[in-house]
Amino acid sequence: MRLLLVEDDAELVARLKPALKRAGFAVDVADNGVDGEFMGEVEPYDVAVLDLGLPQRPGLEVLAHWRARENPLPVLVLTARDAWHERVDGFRAGADDYLGKPFHAEELVARLLALVRRSAGQPAHELKQGGLQLDEDHQRVILADGRAVELTGTEFRLLRYFMLHPGRILSKTRLTEHVYEQNFDRDSNLIEVYIRRLRERIGRERIETRRGQGYLFRGDDD
Repeated sequence: MRLLLVEDDAELVARLKPALKRAGFAVDVADNGVDGEFMGEVEPYDVAVLDLGLPQRPGLEVLAHWRARENPLPVLVLTARDAWHERVDGFRAGADDYLGKPFHAEELVARLLALVRRSAGQPAHELKQGGLQLDEDHQRVILADGRAVELTGTEFRLLRYFMLHPGRILSKTRLTEHVYEQNFDRDSNLIEVYIRRLRERIGRERIETRRGQGYLFRGDDD
């Protein structure tokens, strides 16, 4: 899953980015409101973390512009711990969740995962599809027979995206856009390699190839 982190505090970004990557996010960073707003419009992010106190353009204005353009991007806003009015203003502008500074990275990750699951119509506390359960704490998948299979970072991000969108045809381009960061050399042929590896781990029947269209993950109702 791709995440947009709009935050001008370089020390905070340096602390958060490794934690977010460990949690299976491909992270892009903007350090001002103008760039953050643009990136949130043109790139297909799954979720955004948006600080309200940004240079060049306030976070609240960025969020309001996204929502005015009917951008459904799930957004968690960062506020000052005691600034209750910022939280109210954020929700009125279209925020989906908030977190007050200072905070623990673990709480941010937990809130983001719940937010992404809810936005995909999944239960907020776990991700299960097609007899598989994703263990997001350890980046592994639990098979129907109870066996735990370890996944690489890319395999984990790819499988999570499939499980969040069961029964939908996903093109190689779309999968590539949601698995890799903005600056990554997005060779779509790499997706084929990782899909082959996933099939070896979870069963070939789970991921169906649709010629000329992409791939379909078979979920609980397929």
